Amino acid sequence: QLQVAESGGGLVQPGGSLRLSCAASGLTLDRFGISWFRQAPGRQRELVATMARGGNQKYADSVKGRFTVSRDNGKDTVYLQMNAMKPEDTAVYYCNAQMSTLNYWGQGTQVTVSS
Repeated sequence: QLQVAESGGGLVQPGGSLRLSCAASGLTLDRFGISWFRQAPGRQRELVATMARGGNQKYADSVKGRFTVSRDNGKDTVYLQMNAMKPEDTAVYYCNAQMSTLNYWGQGTQVTVSS
């Protein structure tokens, strides 16, 4: 079965850091553009960060300078490093892998920023 899965969510204090991971089974992530989305309660899902297959990165204004996307092709894993976290970063975070018409979503991992 082809799928991606997120891990690494949890509870963190404001100003703290977390690193999310996106791993795949049945597909090779380095062939895909990878995006991280998040959805807070009562809000629409929003794009947080994107890493194109060639490595080009884009970030939402709300996370620029704080979040970083990276790949480890040896581990076939994509990461979202989140620093200087804020309560408004609280959401379920999703990994999306896309190549042409192929589009895979993970089930999400909860991130809560609270003291």
